Amino acid sequence: MTFLTLLALFTISRLALSVWLIERITQDSLFELLWGGFRVDVSTSAYLLLPVLLLVFFGYFLPTRWQYFVNKLCQSYIVLLITSVVLFEIATPAFINQYDVRPNRLFIEYLQYPHEVFSMLVNGHLFTLVVAVVLCGATAFVTSQYIAHHKATSSNVGWVTHSLLSLCCLIALALMARGTLGHRPLNPSLVYFSQDALVNSLTLNSPYSVAFAIKNMRSEASAQALYGALDKQKIIQLVRNEAYKSAFISDEFPTLSREPSFYQGQQKNLVIVLEESLGARFVGALGGSGLTPNFDQLYQQGWGFKNMYATGTRSVRGIEAVITGFMPSPSRSVVKLSKSQHQFYTLASALSQQGYTTQFIYGGESHFDNMKSFFLGNGFSDIVDINDIESPEFVASWGVSDEDLFNQADKELVALAQSNQPFFSLIFTSSNHDPFDIPKGKVSLEDDFKSDNRARDLAIKYADHALGNFITTAQKRDYWQNTIFLVVADHDVRVFGSEPVPIKSFHIPAVILNSEVNAHADERLVSQIDLPVTLLSLLGVQEPSPMIGYDLTKTYPTQRAMMQYYDNYAYIENDKVAVLMPGKKASYWHYDVKNKQQHAIMPSTELEQIKEKALAHVLFSSLAYQKQLYRSNVNHRQVVKVH
Repeated sequence: MTFLTLLALFTISRLALSVWLIERITQDSLFELLWGGFRVDVSTSAYLLLPVLLLVFFGYFLPTRWQYFVNKLCQSYIVLLITSVVLFEIATPAFINQYDVRPNRLFIEYLQYPHEVFSMLVNGHLFTLVVAVVLCGATAFVTSQYIAHHKATSSNVGWVTHSLLSLCCLIALALMARGTLGHRPLNPSLVYFSQDALVNSLTLNSPYSVAFAIKNMRSEASAQALYGALDKQKIIQLVRNEAYKSAFISDEFPTLSREPSFYQGQQKNLVIVLEESLGARFVGALGGSGLTPNFDQLYQQGWGFKNMYATGTRSVRGIEAVITGFMPSPSRSVVKLSKSQHQFYTLASALSQQGYTTQFIYGGESHFDNMKSFFLGNGFSDIVDINDIESPEFVASWGVSDEDLFNQADKELVALAQSNQPFFSLIFTSSNHDPFDIPKGKVSLEDDFKSDNRARDLAIKYADHALGNFITTAQKRDYWQNTIFLVVADHDVRVFGSEPVPIKSFHIPAVILNSEVNAHADERLVSQIDLPVTLLSLLGVQEPSPMIGYDLTKTYPTQRAMMQYYDNYAYIENDKVAVLMPGKKASYWHYDVKNKQQHAIMPSTELEQIKEKALAHVLFSSLAYQKQLYRSNVNHRQVVKVH
């Protein structure tokens, strides 16, 4: 009954999701989805019931007084099991709404921050939370009542019969859990059939999806297993060739190079404003919905990038790109990995060697996503977070409002400027984050404004409002004239689309203010990993760096970007795209940067070469992390100050 109940729950959930998302599912693919899903459900149910079988088997040989406790343990496990499955499937629609895929590793990673998650659920997903609590409570009650009225009864079979029956059940469960008689057991690649990541994820059930993600998290150097191998020297050669550096200066650190800088004058300060979830589709200057008049004005005032692409879908991935210039990978961001917590190259470590004071300012708790540990271990000497914000007017789920954050940032920058020492400050906003909790009455949407999510759009408009006020204030301060400002998004608010990597959803705004480069609109296709390289050039820093991004003050033979979308990796060269997928599969696409149109194309020699470059870069990312190749050849001592 437990086995059949699990199958029923998984099937009903998948059918309901398929009806809801029917526009993404073609008629021909529905059978493949349901059949592949059934295979995964049978395998999952068998895995989940193995503990029950083991309890039944070993319980038989225990004294009678112990069998009672074994039965209770078995019954409790079944109640917990069925209730947990209901919880996972209830949470799935809300997760899909946000991430356009079934629950995966993010579902687990966010559980490390129960305060923030609970606050987000209460403020932004209260209805889903209430439904989940009610249905899970009802499930636990009904299941326990059913078990109470249908208790297992002891039989008088002998131990030989019992053992043979148990063995038969074990073989049956093991075969169902394995899911195939082939060389390898059932895995997602055997049931995936679409280039739409969401449709593929529907062939799984949510407990299986999360469990598979956890398994991958345990082996972070998974790029080779996912995409295939390449000779180490070939990897380094291709990465070096595509970096277009004048000279590499180390065999020990293959990408280390010293490049001439664009700026040759007196030291400048640097401020980076990392805007949470501000996708290009909301920015009027980029053809978006026009919710960001202040950001649009910055595009008129500075060096604005019209075709900047994020490397991922999480804030830590944006931090990784903008602060370290490190390439994306299927692993977690280096912000969270153990080997990158010390002596990992960052803008802060580079600038601290040049005598800069380095600072991180965040309106929430700086320990979130391991930011505090990573920053303090890699060059940042000063951390300002929610505990240091003076008299905030509004505190939301993720921290103080952007206005409170920027008010504190202005105070910090004024103080830093008075020290007569160059400074670098990273300011990370959070108002534009689900559940989009912002101060009332600050901004409003026009009555005729079409919106599929007014709370989100109000948060975007408020974030832009706070940013505009901050820039206006900063322009009146003494520190403005000698400070380069970069305003850039970490990622879009949401990635969606039927492609294995929906490239248009990685399009983000980025503007550099106060540099020696004249204000203009830059039409080139560029990546977040190009920004830190360009900033060092604009600051006049010429110390060795392992970053392979482009210095955008120069011109290059090709334009490129790279991005990670769960287990899929895209490498764009001009208008051609190679997408690496698990199981050593690849697909090829044409991407129209101007119109943001993407369509599949047939393989060619040129595309195979791009695929090889893609493989080299994603493998080098894993290699550089594992072998600790991504650091400067200059050791330095840093003095850490925490407010």
